[in-house]
Amino acid sequence: MAGAPPCDSEPFGRLMQAKRVWAVACSHGEAERVAALHDRLAERFEPGDRLVYLGDYFGYGPDAAGVVDAVLSFRRAVLAQPNSFLGDVVTLRGSQEEMWQRLLELQFAPNPREVLGWMLDHGVAATLGSYGVDPRPGVAACRDGVLAITRWTGTVRAAVASRPGHRQFLTALRRAAFTAEGDLLFVNAGVDPGKPLELQRDVFWWGGRRDLLELDAPFAGFRRVVCGYHRRRAGLTETEYAVSLDAGCGFGGKLIAACFAPDGTILARLAA
Repeated sequence: MAGAPPCDSEPFGRLMQAKRVWAVACSHGEAERVAALHDRLAERFEPGDRLVYLGDYFGYGPDAAGVVDAVLSFRRAVLAQPNSFLGDVVTLRGSQEEMWQRLLELQFAPNPREVLGWMLDHGVAATLGSYGVDPRPGVAACRDGVLAITRWTGTVRAAVASRPGHRQFLTALRRAAFTAEGDLLFVNAGVDPGKPLELQRDVFWWGGRRDLLELDAPFAGFRRVVCGYHRRRAGLTETEYAVSLDAGCGFGGKLIAACFAPDGTILARLAA
């Protein structure tokens, strides 16, 4: 099957028998926009539809924790419909969630103070705030050594665990998702055209050397690759082999969702 790794490839979500696939761009902590988009999406969602969230629930907006609550709630509503299955909704990991995982392992960083400072400047400060965590003790812990950092990251873990379902949500994020027929691939930020799907690793959320929208041939046999984050944040942008849905949510722009036919044709678009 073109572009498809084995069925038991745990890092990937497989969208089975999809009539249509809705993809939601990166929301970057904008919980109100996520809720508004869900209201519109609920009116358009049909039996046989599948849903993919393209990562970066955390980030620069004011309520990253609220985004996770909203996604979990809408996921439950979708899966409660007759003939729905767990794999009908897939949540991808984004660069913000990758940073968050590294934050929780900050005590192992060779230069934790510099690493934490960079993370705080790139979205983590807002995410910590949404969970009620003050980053300043973390900065101080970086001066005091490994044990102090470990204690502080423990408070961060506890803050996440205090929100029902959040820890499980973060541990179940997938690297990418694809339709079972191997026509559509959904990623957070990009792919490296020179590597097979199973070797992409961090490229999914940090992007490759080449702009995804510059793909000049199908990647790994997929007709189209759809991403939720793009550095230009130019809104829904499509080329022959790729689509970006990033309109700058979290940076003053709207949150976009698009509905795809199995062959990659865009059937509808929503914005909030």
